[in-house]
Amino acid sequence: MNRIRSLFAALLLPLLLPVQLSRYVFQYRMGRVRAACAAGDRGAISIELALAVVALVAVAAGVVGVLYALAGKVKAKVNDAPIDAPTST
Repeated sequence: MNRIRSLFAALLLPLLLPVQLSRYVFQYRMGRVRAACAAGDRGAISIELALAVVALVAVAAGVVGVLYALAGKVKAKVNDAPIDAPTST
């Protein structure tokens, strides 16, 4: 069981690293938004939120692109693999 846990952690940690980074960036941005609200600076809030939305859309587009590329590779492998027809005896 310990081997499975360590293997799972070794495989999952690199995948969760971008999620952790984005969480810290989001917390930083929200802190700036709260500070701008307290200072009464409304223009900076809208610009920062617009930039955050653009970054989020870019990340989503990257994920869709990666999934589309993986789907193309799998489709090519499926098309290349011959299917043995069942024989009736």
